[in-house]
Amino acid sequence: MSVILYVVLILATGSERLFELAVSRRNAAAAFARGGTEYGQRHFPWMVALHTGLLLACITEVLLAQRPFLPALGWPMLVIALLCQAGRYWIISSLGAQWNTRVIVVPGAGRVARGPYRWEWLPHPNYLLVVVEGIALPLVHTAWVTAIAFTVLNAALLLGFRIPTEDRALRQLA
Repeated sequence: MSVILYVVLILATGSERLFELAVSRRNAAAAFARGGTEYGQRHFPWMVALHTGLLLACITEVLLAQRPFLPALGWPMLVIALLCQAGRYWIISSLGAQWNTRVIVVPGAGRVARGPYRWEWLPHPNYLLVVVEGIALPLVHTAWVTAIAFTVLNAALLLGFRIPTEDRALRQLA
């Protein structure tokens, strides 16, 4: 029964990500209509593949490796994953029409300084949540290989490409 519930959780997470992509497309179209410039187009497909792979790997590892649900680990990880989701909505609402899965800079758009973006010591709060969720979501059902693999690959993508790209783009707002 726990495997079925876990698969439902992962499918619900995937459905939520599709909803986010629809919001992102709408916001991107509006940004481009206002003269926005996109940065980092080449790494974006890798991000999509990695995040899609996370969800697929969660299910695959649990099913093929017959990972158990360990309540002492699973319940806290579920709470953390759900808190990360709440944090994602806080970030999306804080950024408003500027939120996007892509890196688009609109001339004249100011830097957002509300929500978690008001704290200068936390320049990329969304990525902190992605890191935590990428560990917690697989560990809800002890998919530890997925948690490790995603963490390593995500760190390489974030630190090597995404965060430097966003930082360069944000300097355009200054």
